[in-house]
Amino acid sequence: MKQLYKTLMVWLGGVTLLAAGAAFAQSAAAPDSLVKGMVDEVLSVIKANKDRRQLSDVVDKKVLPNFDFQAMTRLAVGRAWRDASPAQQQSLESAFRTLLVTTYSQALSQSNSADAAVDVRPAAVKPADDDVTVKTFVKDSSRKPISVDYRLAKSGSGWKVYDVVVENLSLVTNYRSTFNNEITKSGIDGLIKALEAKNRQNAG
Repeated sequence: MKQLYKTLMVWLGGVTLLAAGAAFAQSAAAPDSLVKGMVDEVLSVIKANKDRRQLSDVVDKKVLPNFDFQAMTRLAVGRAWRDASPAQQQSLESAFRTLLVTTYSQALSQSNSADAAVDVRPAAVKPADDDVTVKTFVKDSSRKPISVDYRLAKSGSGWKVYDVVVENLSLVTNYRSTFNNEITKSGIDGLIKALEAKNRQNAG
């Protein structure tokens, strides 16, 4: 978990995440073009808003609606997801969403993105495709470019992100290891309690 957070911090706290989220909300077509068109606007929002609560609001309202949290939570929990009751699944999804809002907001508030730029690479998306990876690179003067890949699936409501890969580190895979350890130790309810406790700690 600590390694993931450090990676997210290096990744400028989700600059391209915001760009992707705002863009994908508009259309299911040409996701790479939409990302590229939204980057400048989103970077301006990030540079102008460093207050943690304001950033949390931006992340919650403009970014996360474009993620398939049920799919992300199901993939992160792994096999144990099938053994969870509907109520447990809902609690897991809610707690996971809150955790990510806090993580990205904290990273955004501490990032130095004054000269940040995002290079969105063209994606070969065919009309019949229902799964696509959009490759981006975050650049600024303080470090070498950071690769950020978005894995998306097309549903009836358009493209939804189900995983983010930063420098070959998958968000879903990273959390899966942490979640599985907690489930082995304390079961599904133990994982829910651990996530909720972490969220309370972050809120304080």
